[in-house]
Amino acid sequence: MRISKKILLLCVVLCGAAVTAGAQSAYSKFGYGLLRDNVTAAQSLMGGVGYAMNGNRQINVMNPASYAASDTLTFLFDMGLDFTALKSKDEGNGATSTNYGGGLDYVTMQVPIGKCMGASIGLVPYSSVGYSFGSTIDNGTTNHEGSGGINQLYLGFAGRVYKGLSLGFNLSYMFGTTINDVYVNPASDNSSSLFEQVVKVKDWHIQFGAQYNFDINRDNRLTAGLVFSPGKTLLGSAEVIKYDITAESKPTDDLIDNTSLRGRASLPATWGAGMSYRWQNRLLVEADYTYQPWSKAKVLQMKNFNTPQLADRWQLSLGGEFTPSPRGNYLQRITYRAGGFYNRDYMKVGDNNVKEYGVSVGFGLPTMASKTMVNIGFEYRHRQAYPSALLTENYFNIKLGINFNELWFFQNKIK
Repeated sequence: MRISKKILLLCVVLCGAAVTAGAQSAYSKFGYGLLRDNVTAAQSLMGGVGYAMNGNRQINVMNPASYAASDTLTFLFDMGLDFTALKSKDEGNGATSTNYGGGLDYVTMQVPIGKCMGASIGLVPYSSVGYSFGSTIDNGTTNHEGSGGINQLYLGFAGRVYKGLSLGFNLSYMFGTTINDVYVNPASDNSSSLFEQVVKVKDWHIQFGAQYNFDINRDNRLTAGLVFSPGKTLLGSAEVIKYDITAESKPTDDLIDNTSLRGRASLPATWGAGMSYRWQNRLLVEADYTYQPWSKAKVLQMKNFNTPQLADRWQLSLGGEFTPSPRGNYLQRITYRAGGFYNRDYMKVGDNNVKEYGVSVGFGLPTMASKTMVNIGFEYRHRQAYPSALLTENYFNIKLGINFNELWFFQNKIK
C-alpha cells in the first residue's frame, strides 16, 4: 500500500500541472492548433488506434466504453511523456530549421466501481500551439509567434449492459489559452507594433462510446468500437491587443477587439469507428477511422487577424501489438508494438490542404516485481501542405509511458 499511496500523491500533483506542448510547428498557427486525439503512449506506438481496444492492463481514453473491462481488484495509473525533434524546410526559399520540445503529455487513472463497471479520470491535451517564424513585407519585416493550447480534465464511466456490449461516456472540462502574436517592424525607424490575439476557452464537452466483443472461440475475439462527440458552440472569450513598442519609451497598449466565443466559434461533431482482432492475450491488430466535419464549424473572426479556413478532417490508423508468452521468461513477456496512420488535417493554408502520415515502433517492458509496464518507442511523422508543399515538417518523437498496475482492492486473509 505504500507504493499505491505514493502513486496517488504523484497523480494529484501532476493533475495540477498543465500539459506541455511538444516541438513547435508553424501549422499550429491555424485553427485551435494541432489536435491530439486522446492517445496514450502505448496507443501512439500502434499508429494511434484505440476505438476497439479494451483490457484490464491499459487505460483507453479514446473510447470510454473500454472502462467496463476494468479488473475488479486493480487500480491503473498511466502518465506519458514526449520528447520531439522537429526539422522544418521552407519549400519556397529552401531555408531549414531544427527545434526541440517535449514534457508531460497526459495523466490518467482508472478504477473499478463494481462488476463489469469502471471509471476513469485524468488530464489530456485537446490541442497544442507552438511556432515562431518571420517574413518580409513592404518596408519592413514581421515576426509570428504562438503558444498555449487547450486541455481536457475528464471524468468517465462505463458499464456492460448486455453480453459483449459495453457503453460509456467521458465528460470533459475544456480549458486553456492560445496566444498568437504578430510583430510588425518597419525598416524606417526603431519602433515596432505587436498585435496579440488571446483566446481563452472554458467549456464542457461530452463523448459517448460503445464496444461489442464477439468471441469466435476460446482463443479468438473480434471487437467493434464506435465513439461520437456532438458538435457545439465553444464558450470562452477572445481579445486583440495592440502594443506600440519604441526604444525611447515604455510600451503602450490598446484593446482593439474583445468578444465572447459563444456563437462565433464552434467545434464539429466527431465520429470514430474501429475493428480489432485479438488472439489469446498475445496478439492484437486494429484498424480505426476518424471523421470531423470542420468545414461546417464556425470560425472566430478578429480584427487585424486573418480568418482561418477549415476543411473536413479524416484519419485512418492501423496498428498492433504482440507478446510472445505472457507467462514466459522476461524477454517473452515484452510486448512489441508497431503501427502507422494517414491524416487529412482540418487546417487549410490558402487553397492548400494539409496532410500528415507517420509510422511508429515500440516496446512494453514489464517490471520485475509487479504488473507495472514501461512503454517506450519511436515515432516518425511527416506533415506538409498540398498541392503546393509550402512548408515540410519531419518529426522524430520518443514516447515514454509508465503504466502502474496496483492491486488496491485485494484483501489478504490471515488463516
